[in-house]
Amino acid sequence: MRTVTKKELTDRIADGLGAKRTLVKEVVQRLLDEIIQELAAGNRLEFRDFGVFEVRTRKPRMAQNPRTLERVPVPLKATVKFKVGRRMKRAVGAATANPKAGASKPQPRPQAAAATDRPRPDT
Repeated sequence: MRTVTKKELTDRIADGLGAKRTLVKEVVQRLLDEIIQELAAGNRLEFRDFGVFEVRTRKPRMAQNPRTLERVPVPLKATVKFKVGRRMKRAVGAATANPKAGASKPQPRPQAAAATDRPRPDT
């Protein structure tokens, strides 16, 4: 697995569209800024077949310091949850089910292969 950067994605998009890289970079950055702004406002973002971003709040609670055993209050916290869409789920599932060409599959051990050749006792 490798990391794909925003620059690499914008370069691919620009090449695919035949557009200027600077324009594509601005559009991608603007999209990301808008996503952040909407989430900061507490809004839910839905991209059909891709996924849904939404803000979830975690209730304040009491925790315990493991060293001192002192009770410590943990404040309310907002986090972003992403729920994977149908199309992405299928694509990622297919990618993990079909390893890339050139990747070696694990070979069965000789003992395991020999065990499958033996006839099963009748039950």
